[in-house]
Amino acid sequence: MNPKTQKKIDNLERIERFPAEDFFDYLSLEKEDKLLDLGAGAGYITLAIAQYVEKVVALDIDQDVLSYLKHKAIQKKISNIETTVGDFKVLPFLDDIFNKVVASISLHEVTPLSLVLHEIYRVLKENGTFLCIDLEKTDTSTGPRVPSQEMEVEMRKAGFSIKETIRASIQFANQPVYIIVAQKK
Repeated sequence: MNPKTQKKIDNLERIERFPAEDFFDYLSLEKEDKLLDLGAGAGYITLAIAQYVEKVVALDIDQDVLSYLKHKAIQKKISNIETTVGDFKVLPFLDDIFNKVVASISLHEVTPLSLVLHEIYRVLKENGTFLCIDLEKTDTSTGPRVPSQEMEVEMRKAGFSIKETIRASIQFANQPVYIIVAQKK
């Protein structure tokens, strides 16, 4: 593995996070679910959720990181994970194929946001759940951020109904996090 990829993976693995399982209550997981993990990275959500669903598709733009994720899945004897290299703005999937979509700390990096949200809506089945976990914009934010209120507006424009918005007490890399649970209607 090249040093740049190794450094990226080390950073992803070292980040202090809350347990991925903390989010499962927002998803109402079913054993027959097909779930898309957008920006899967090293598998923080993918590996944790795989045992509860039929299939997880881990999408990321970085093939090397996805290879690492696949290797970790094999080590853990998890066989229902499929990795796909792709761009959020043009998801390489048919319409209406996922029951659930999770985007964890990844949408704040993508512009225009509207394209991504329309793509998520397109690949999600009717009544499917979209769980967005992202960093709240604050006065001290240093990187790109999408405020939770703006995210809600953009989700509605894409066709989603907002079921719940939580300004979480948890933090990611010492930054406030919000959770939005949306549904395709």
